Amino acid sequence: MSGATPPVRVLLADDENLIRSALAQMLDLEEDLDVVAEAASGPEALARAVKEGVDVAVLDLQMPGLDGITVAERLLEALPGCGSVIVTSHGRPGHLKRALAAGVRGFLPKTTSSATLAHVVRTVHAGGRYVDPELAAEAISAGDSPLTPREADVLDLAADGAPVAEIAERAALSPGTVRNYPSSAAAKLGAANRHDACTRARRLGWI
Repeated sequence: MSGATPPVRVLLADDENLIRSALAQMLDLEEDLDVVAEAASGPEALARAVKEGVDVAVLDLQMPGLDGITVAERLLEALPGCGSVIVTSHGRPGHLKRALAAGVRGFLPKTTSSATLAHVVRTVHAGGRYVDPELAAEAISAGDSPLTPREADVLDLAADGAPVAEIAERAALSPGTVRNYPSSAAAKLGAANRHDACTRARRLGWI
């Protein structure tokens, strides 16, 4: 009909093909939603979203190339009319806070039902926000990260057990400075050592 409202144009981005295909099939069952693009990486998601001029981008948090939050942040500049929803199996408090700061308007665990996802896509398209209640409660109880950006960066580089010399080279810092940052972070987190600090910070999504 000429007076009918056009369906919401949706992009789905997830590097797991099976999950992405299943989500696409579920959303395409909704008469007012139309999955017009899919992507398996962050850069591809950004390019496809801009090319297709989508209304809502549903993004996996962890993707090759660029993570979902970074894609959402760049979409805010490149395609201001597009709302972003993060769907993740790693719903840490720090991730949620970073997502909201980047302009993400929906944040959901991958255990969310298709009906809830469809509802959130409509809500975001209409200018609203939706955050999974359990994830929101965890973020509030966890509080803000006590780490400085530099401490978080160095701790992240140290998380996989890289030697100090390698971390120093990648962070463009002296080995002595590199040793100081994890020690400071461990003290702030009440951790026994840098490895324990890395574990605690990752669990909360602070690195």
